[in-house]
Amino acid sequence: MTEQDYCRKVEEVKPRLYRTALAYLGSESAAIDAVDEAVYKGLLSCPRLRREGAFPSWMGRILMNVCNDELRRRKRETTVETFPEMAREDFDALPLMEALGKLPAPLRQVVTLRHLTGLTLAETAKVLSIPQGTAASQERRALQLLRLELSEEEGAI
Repeated sequence: MTEQDYCRKVEEVKPRLYRTALAYLGSESAAIDAVDEAVYKGLLSCPRLRREGAFPSWMGRILMNVCNDELRRRKRETTVETFPEMAREDFDALPLMEALGKLPAPLRQVVTLRHLTGLTLAETAKVLSIPQGTAASQERRALQLLRLELSEEEGAI
């Protein structure tokens, strides 16, 4: 694949990558950084891509790895002092995003890819390198937990 082909294909999948990173990391700046890093890593490893038809899933997997690296880095950081609460972005205040953030990582990944990014169940399973049946059961479990969390939150209001 030439560099021009790579750039063209990246532009096609970039909105999907951004939505995924935004839902996964929770902030616009972190999402933009993650997409940029994924595009760079994809360019470097582009010669290893065997099938060009697998490009969207391949880029999705690279992005998920970048997002996971970022989340691990955040966990390792220790804060010296507590900063005053910064203004949160509008979408962060949504109960759904809060509930999504409470899900275990594997379930959150499946829901993010399926419902916020728009991948099919087969594409989601491929990106996460898990069997399609596992992705389906994780999706069902995640949706049950989200319904429960949102109904509890609604009752508390």
